Amino acid sequence: MIELVLPDERRWPSWVESMEEFGDAVHLHGYATFGFEGQDLGDAGVFQNWLGRETGARVTGQDGFVPATVWWIVDEARPDEVLGSIQLRHELNDFLLAEGGHIGYGIRPSARGRGVATAALLLCLEQAVSMGLSRVLIVCDIDNEPSRRTILAAGGMLETVNGTMERYWIDLG
Repeated sequence: MIELVLPDERRWPSWVESMEEFGDAVHLHGYATFGFEGQDLGDAGVFQNWLGRETGARVTGQDGFVPATVWWIVDEARPDEVLGSIQLRHELNDFLLAEGGHIGYGIRPSARGRGVATAALLLCLEQAVSMGLSRVLIVCDIDNEPSRRTILAAGGMLETVNGTMERYWIDLG
């Protein structure tokens, strides 16, 4: 069974390994690594700085970002292995309304195709309800069929296609 857990030092090495599976990707959707280089997060001090920022972000926006919570995605059968990451932005600013949405997620390549993203998204939507959100916006690239299927499986309703991006709303009521 898939679970969402807050980032911690125990799972940190597995989280770094999960990012390494993406190779030279510049941006890891859902990993909330903005302002940090992926390879640098393998350093304990850099990780502590990242963890401090993400812990603070749960209450108030950090470094110009809106308040948000990031969770690591694990399977209770192997709870020390990070399968991916998902971030819930508690509110939208103009940029997020136009391009980013409330939720971003990324699944390590070796964990794809097993329903991990769908299960994690459904759990994240439960968290959104508990925070008082009545609907959430999720966007994906038009050529990202796996993400589209994940969003649709969670009840996403296509609003618009804007250039290379699809915008979906999920009603939580």
